[in-house]
Parts: sequence; structure tokens; C-alpha cells
Amino acid sequence: MWNPHIIRESMDCKIPADITVSDKERELLKGLAARVREISELPIMGERKRLWRKHNDLDNERPMLLADPEGAWMELIPDRELECESPLLRWWEITLKKSIFNYEKIGDDDVVEPWFDIPWDVTIGEYGVHVTKIYGDDRGSYTWKHPLNNLDEDLGKLKYRDLQVDRELTRKKLGLAQDIFGDLLPARIHGKYWWSVGMTADIVHLVGLEDFMLYMYDDPDGVHRLMKWFRDEHLHFINWFEQEGLLQDSHENEYVGSGGIAFTSELPRRGDSAGAVKLSDIWGHSESQETVGVSPDMFAEFIFPYQKPIIEKFGLACYGCCEAIDQRMATVLEVDNIRRLSVSPWADEAKCAELLGRNYVYSRKPNPAPICVGFDETAVRESLEKTLTTAKGCNLEFNMKDTHTLQNDRTRPGRWVKIARELIDKHS
Repeated sequence: MWNPHIIRESMDCKIPADITVSDKERELLKGLAARVREISELPIMGERKRLWRKHNDLDNERPMLLADPEGAWMELIPDRELECESPLLRWWEITLKKSIFNYEKIGDDDVVEPWFDIPWDVTIGEYGVHVTKIYGDDRGSYTWKHPLNNLDEDLGKLKYRDLQVDRELTRKKLGLAQDIFGDLLPARIHGKYWWSVGMTADIVHLVGLEDFMLYMYDDPDGVHRLMKWFRDEHLHFINWFEQEGLLQDSHENEYVGSGGIAFTSELPRRGDSAGAVKLSDIWGHSESQETVGVSPDMFAEFIFPYQKPIIEKFGLACYGCCEAIDQRMATVLEVDNIRRLSVSPWADEAKCAELLGRNYVYSRKPNPAPICVGFDETAVRESLEKTLTTAKGCNLEFNMKDTHTLQNDRTRPGRWVKIARELIDKHS
């Protein structure tokens, strides 16, 4: 089964020197590309771009909608329906089919563009120690044994990750895509190489979740040393991409944060569109879901001061994912370039609406359970109604995500979108 949690799986696919594309694969991919190109040229795509741009510029006309099947994509586009043979071409097939399915069956505000993106082939090493993950299934669950057990004794084992880019392989993939798609769906080098620079997920893998929280009581100085090291390592990490010229503008059709599309007139910030892309020209994202069990004061002492200088490197930034952001929002909003805040199912919606107002994007994540286990239309409607009432007047977006199963029912995301549009119209 293909893993939906890996961004740009094709980055891991090495092209054999003698790779061949069968006539069947070529015709399949060209047919999918033709449909993607056709969808991209529909007037609705131009309208969605306009609405997203106004939305991210804090002048939205209506709540925006995204319904990302995430883990359930393997149910919507199962392996048995894939026709390409090589891992790389199969991932390209999935990518094209996802765009088509989203437009034809889901109908949210996702945007389809008339090009095909090939990311730089980047290898990101480890932190000097290895974390072995034991997976329980193909949906992403795992256990692990953390390798660091004493902050004072083990901190010296850590090393900055070894970062490498294979430009030759990237251009080989680009050439293959250009050969297959031609002018039908022009291929370009454009990719995303990390999701969050929040650090705490990596730290928990290295020191353990419970241990990390206990260290805040038992060894606060050690936690500060650990966080300082990770801050410096992450600054080195993102600066490397800038120095290597691997960044691309993210002010158009790119998924940002834990929900949202990137269109904005406020980026890039380098004065014009010429020259190398800088971190200050793109969106960034940070979060700390793993520390949801610590107090707001401890978050403000041990976590956010080390995230802050990283977040500030970006032009605009998103914060949060599944944590209850209202409990730490006062601290997070100290950063001037924060634009999008994640309002999870565990957040106080009214408090978030009061604090965010029209000054930020209110990125609402409804509880996915009502569409993952059966389809509870009453619960769906009640959730949407509550948010539309509570966050009325905010720059509101809905992001239905974390749907790691839809019980093989391909209709559920589209049904949710249809109900959401109905209620948005009602409240407009």
C-alpha cells in the first residue's frame, strides 16, 4: 500500500539508467494530464484563486472550504486501480488522479493548475542517532524506543542533519516528465521539503514523550540546552535550502500550514519576482502538538522562545495543528508575521474568534469522526452551524482533514462539502 503521509513520495524514487515507459503507461499519463489541463482552464479555478488571495490578504468574501482525504486516499484511489508499474510513475499517476477526483467528486475550493511539479531530490539525514519505528499498520501508527535517555550525557551525540540535493536525478525526472507530458502539462521544478519546523515531534522521537514533559520539571536547564540546540539546527536546516537555491515562491497554489491554500498578494517580499527566492518570500509553518499536555506557562518558557526565531524567518506563517491553540494563542501572537491559526476540535471556538477577529485567518478543523465512522449528517450540520455562528465576521476557512478512513465510501468528502456550502449560503 502506498503511504499517504509521505509528502512527494516520488522524491524517494531513483530512476534506473535503463528506465522505459511503456506505451500503455505513456497513454494513461497523457490522458490524465489532458483531463487535469482541462480542469485547470475552467473559469471556476480563476475564481477560486481570487477568493483565496482575498482570504489570505484578510479580506475574505466567504468561508473557504477544503476537504483533504489524507489517510483515506488509499481507499479512494486504491492500489488495485493503479496501472503504472514503476514507483515513480505510479506516484505521478496518483498525483494526477487526486486532482481529478478532488474536482469531480469532492468539489471543495482546491485549485488545479496547468503544470506538473517535480521537487528537488533532497536527502535529509538523521540527528546523529537512529530512531527505529515499528509500524502497526499501513495507516501510520507506530511505536519506537527513544535513543536519548539522559540530557546531560546524551546531548553530545546529536549532530546536524546531513543535507544533500541530487540535481542530476532531479533534472532526469524533469526530463522524463517533459517527455511524457510535453506542452499538455508543462513540468517544472517546484517542491515542498518540510511540513513544520516546530521541532517538538523530532525531540519526542529522540527523548520520549513522557520523559520530555518530565524533564521540564526534573531538568529544566537540560531542556533549555536541548531546545537551543534544536533551534540552531533548524535554522541551519531552513537556511541551507535558501543558500542552495532550492526554494520556490509559495504565494500561489500550494498547501500551507495544516490547512489552506497559499494565494496571497503579500508575497514574495523581495521587491519583485526576480532573483533567488528567500525564506522571507515564502510561507512557513510551526506547531507543537506533542506539548499539549503542558501548561501555557511552560509552553511559553520551554517551547515557543525557540520556535519564534525560526518562524520569524518566513514572510508569512501558520501556527498550530491539533493542539488547543486558544490556551497558548497570547504567546503565539507575539510573532508579527503569523497569519493563519489552526482552530482544532479541542480549541475554544469563541475565544479564538475573539482573539483572531479580522486580523488573522481562522483555520477551523472540524472533528472528522462524523464522516469517518458512518456519516452523521446531524453532527456535521451542528458542527458547521456552531462555527459559522461563533466565527461570523472572521476570515474563516474550514479544513476537513485527519480523515484516515472513510470506510471505503467515496461519497463522504463530497457530501460534507455540499452541506458546508449550503450552510455557508444560509449564513451569508
